[in-house]
Amino acid sequence: MEIKFEKTSAVAAELTISMVKADYQERVDKALKDYRKKANMPGFRPGQVPMSILKKRFGNEITAEEVQKLLSEKLYGYLREEKVDMLGEPLASEKQQAIDFEAETLEFVFDIALAPQFDAQLTNKDKIPYYTIEITDEMVDGQVKAYTQRGGHYDQVETFEEGDMTKGHIAELDADGNIKEGGIQKEDAVILPGYFKNDDQKKKFDGVAVNTVITINPAKAYENSAIELSTLLGISKEEAENVRSDFSYQITEITRYKAAELTQEFFDSVFGEGEVKSEEEFRARVKAQLEAQFAEDSEYRFLIDVREYLEKRIGELEWPDALLKRIMRANNPDKEESYVEENYAGSIKELEWHLIKEQLSDQLGIKVEQEDVMETAKAQTRAQFAQYGMGNVPDELIAKYAMEQLKKQDQAEAIVARTVERKLRVALKDIVKLQAKTISIENFNKLFEKK
Repeated sequence: MEIKFEKTSAVAAELTISMVKADYQERVDKALKDYRKKANMPGFRPGQVPMSILKKRFGNEITAEEVQKLLSEKLYGYLREEKVDMLGEPLASEKQQAIDFEAETLEFVFDIALAPQFDAQLTNKDKIPYYTIEITDEMVDGQVKAYTQRGGHYDQVETFEEGDMTKGHIAELDADGNIKEGGIQKEDAVILPGYFKNDDQKKKFDGVAVNTVITINPAKAYENSAIELSTLLGISKEEAENVRSDFSYQITEITRYKAAELTQEFFDSVFGEGEVKSEEEFRARVKAQLEAQFAEDSEYRFLIDVREYLEKRIGELEWPDALLKRIMRANNPDKEESYVEENYAGSIKELEWHLIKEQLSDQLGIKVEQEDVMETAKAQTRAQFAQYGMGNVPDELIAKYAMEQLKKQDQAEAIVARTVERKLRVALKDIVKLQAKTISIENFNKLFEKK
């Protein structure tokens, strides 16, 4: 057997494997003998079919199968042993001729896409900005307010104030201002005047009390929105298209949402019993939460800056475009032909970043263990609970939800990728020279607007 590897450019190669019968005949003979043991053909006892008949009936099929197995072993064995830095999978060359298994020599030709060579290693001479977001009193106030809003409750009140919700009987009026016979009516119609788009209609609720009857025009209030009118009046959207009348609205109930007060019971509900014992301690814990949250944003930005720094330093790379597009087409057989052209440039940018991360991981000895992946999954789960104000979820529940995420392949792959990046960030901060900068959240967000 002969294997020939020839580079056709800096980023592409042609690999040719030539076989003669001596390379695969022993395997074919053994496969035929094994097949004979279980072959069952009319006129012959099981296992007693003459070999000549088997060769005639199944010889080419079994030969092709054994050659393919041998070819795969030798192909990937060579690539592995020679440490060929390959992108994607080998492709059958467009030069490949049809294989005649009766021929003395079989020749297989593959096109190999090679990774471009570049240096992404970093040292303490490389300067990367690191942004720390300033946590202001206003930000703490906003988060405290968010907690109290989530922990609030509804009260029944007697007089309407802005933001209240009303419930009552609504009835269509005729041209004389009387309840229209056969007109639209609805009990327990819920109205939130704050969502009215017409200020004059909204003002009709100012200071009104329970059991007051007012006249409103829903069509004006909602600027003729058929969806809003059909929901309010309990009619179809088609009927709502023609509603323009005034309506009487007898308010039977006014509900006001009241934010939670900063009591011990509230502190316990947010952070656990006895963890926080005063407003001062509560604000301190909220600030610490924000610092941890924005520290993650700082870490995320740091890796973006590392990426941008290295992409600029590396410069434009040469890629085996034709081969990579063929690979994309092969990997997306259900997509339109235009898919490759529309997505190729973006895929190349992500491929470049993938290769950079691989090189940095090798330089820094980054290895991802199962416990690392679990740690990332648990951190992600805690963050998801925290978004809903649940900051004291038990560890066993966090672990359970994290395990559920890891059972789904797409989520597991994403978590592994985040784990690699998390470990990279930690290691890189000990290698490069950090240019520490404190920044407001507004200016931090502007860093992302540049792209």
